[in-house]
Amino acid sequence: MTTIGFIRHGTTEWNLAGRMQGQMDTPLAEVGRLQADRLARRLLGGQWDGLIASDLQRAKETAERIAAITGIPLLGVDARLRERSFGLIEGTTLEERLARWGEDWRGADVGMETDEALLERWQSFLDDAEREWTGRRVLIVSHGGYIAPVIESILNQALDTHLMNTSFSVMHRSGTGWEFQLLNCTAHLELTDKAEQGA
Repeated sequence: MTTIGFIRHGTTEWNLAGRMQGQMDTPLAEVGRLQADRLARRLLGGQWDGLIASDLQRAKETAERIAAITGIPLLGVDARLRERSFGLIEGTTLEERLARWGEDWRGADVGMETDEALLERWQSFLDDAEREWTGRRVLIVSHGGYIAPVIESILNQALDTHLMNTSFSVMHRSGTGWEFQLLNCTAHLELTDKAEQGA
């Protein structure tokens, strides 16, 4: 049975500042590195066959840290796993978007990549991955604005929660479709927080 785990990269300084990243290449913040390490410890002993990451450094570094702790091989990076392109709003804060495009900035023509184009990238990647990794367990490290529409297209429904940094979602091939075993799970962060607080 083919199994795919989706991991959103760790937190970046731009995440903390509320700045739209898109395909701009930003590094992890220190808290993002800590998150990646916590997830890596959760994945120990999980018998994953490999990691494939977006070629943007925040995803690549998340994958590298997981590989270093777990020994899961990093198989490479793939530009098809990049974050959605957000066009003109990349690099902006909410305040800047409101000032330039008003309250309806989400509906403005800013050159954002469409769902159709993003899902075409995903399908191309998945077709190759299924040929190469049939019956294997592979982790994909990507981005919230990429993983969310992919999951929604598979579930055929909108997600009711925001994908958190280093959230972990797992699906496996079931007949001709996919079934989710885990969705947007961040238990690795919550448990460690409690332990550090002496709870």
